This record gives sequence, structure tokens and C-alpha cells, in this order.
Amino acid sequence: MAAPTIEVRTEPDGTVVITPSGDIDAADAVQLQRILVHAVRKVRPLRLILDLSAVSRLDPISVGTVSAACELGDDHRVVLCVHNPTGRISELLAKAGVPRQRLHQTGVVA
Repeated sequence: MAAPTIEVRTEPDGTVVITPSGDIDAADAVQLQRILVHAVRKVRPLRLILDLSAVSRLDPISVGTVSAACELGDDHRVVLCVHNPTGRISELLAKAGVPRQRLHQTGVVA
């Protein structure tokens, strides 16, 4: 199985979009964490989107990472939104403390 990739791009309005793909497991959690923390603490966009449309599985460590990144974003005035999580991933994120209003189905597949 190939390692998942994580694409990072900046939209014209300054929004940073992070798009991982594949199964995100414990081995990939550190990379996801570093990217999220760097975006929140160093780039500091007004809005950060984590687009999970190409992610089929998110391990518990990564679920916790996304939840913590939402709180870190709040501390740094960066709104973190999670786009297109599967139903199962949405439930896991909500149970981990990600507010449901941050979970969006955009209908756009990355």
C-alpha cells in the first residue's frame, strides 16, 4: 500500500486548504500534525480547510490531532473547517470534540 499524500495549497483569498488522501494511520499522524500546526501557528490564515474527501480512514491519533488543531486554531484566531469527511469519520471527529458546525459536506471532490 502506498503512503498517503498530503497536498497543501493557498487559495487566492488566503484560505489554506490541506488535502490528505488514502488511509491516514498512526505512521502518518505526525506528518498531518506538523502540517496542521505549521499552518495554524506560522501561516495563520483566517480560514484553514482540511478536505477529507479522499480519505477513507482516519486513525484515532489523527482524529485527536484534528480535534486539537481546532482548539489551537481558536487560540490563534484561525477557523479550521473539515470538509467532506465520511459519515464514520464525522462521527469520530464529533466524539473527539470537533464541533459539528465545523464539519461540512461541500459536494466537491478533491
